[in-house]
Amino acid sequence: MSDSRSKVPSAPPGLEADPSGAPVGRRVLLGMLGLGAVGVTAGGPIQNVVAKGVDSVAQKDPTGLSDLLPGNRFRYYTVTADTPEQDETTYRLRIGGMVDKPMTYRLSDLAAMPQTRLVRDVQCVTGWRVPKTPFAGVRLSTILDAVGVSPNAKAIRFDCFDGAYTESLTIEQARHPEVLVATSMENKPVTHAHGGPVRLYVAPMYFYKSAKWLSGITVTDKVMPGYWELRGYDVDAWVGRSNGRSDAPTV
Repeated sequence: MSDSRSKVPSAPPGLEADPSGAPVGRRVLLGMLGLGAVGVTAGGPIQNVVAKGVDSVAQKDPTGLSDLLPGNRFRYYTVTADTPEQDETTYRLRIGGMVDKPMTYRLSDLAAMPQTRLVRDVQCVTGWRVPKTPFAGVRLSTILDAVGVSPNAKAIRFDCFDGAYTESLTIEQARHPEVLVATSMENKPVTHAHGGPVRLYVAPMYFYKSAKWLSGITVTDKVMPGYWELRGYDVDAWVGRSNGRSDAPTV
């Protein structure tokens, strides 16, 4: 499950492009290439509109050819065939485990809490990055303080409403000031394709730690390796200090 820019048409090992996506036809692809060139030349608002259109095509493109489109910075993958969209009426973020006060948050509850905005490079373990990407939301440490973490707690497990993906952090890592429960990305609500309406954002680590479609935060007494860590990737994925496999996907 990822949003990443790929240099090859195929998904990374263990990942499959969304089978419901329709191939991009030759006319569509050529047209988008033309629009992309216009966007790059014009810049500003026109480029933003073009990039949005390119992202829409990329999400439905199992061929990977849309990676060639100008303005396309992210490639979309998922470890499940289909993830239903959620909104204010359906979304819930449940906090539990070794806490004093288990809580359930709606989007409006998260919006009412103190907000933090970060502008950092999104870094993929394979080497590419998207520079100066804005994220905003609630610091995870703020939520942990609100629910009261047991002194015996050691780690956090993150669950996602795709029903398959998980991630983990130690308590110390989770309290880093640049770890957010993010509701905004690139100055707008996190889209479904990018893991919205709520995703984890762990700015100091490679992007696969920033789990999409966040639905659960469970405080535990030990680190529980996440989906990709169980398949050989680093648990401690600090940018510049990772010993993980070089083909690790982003999330």
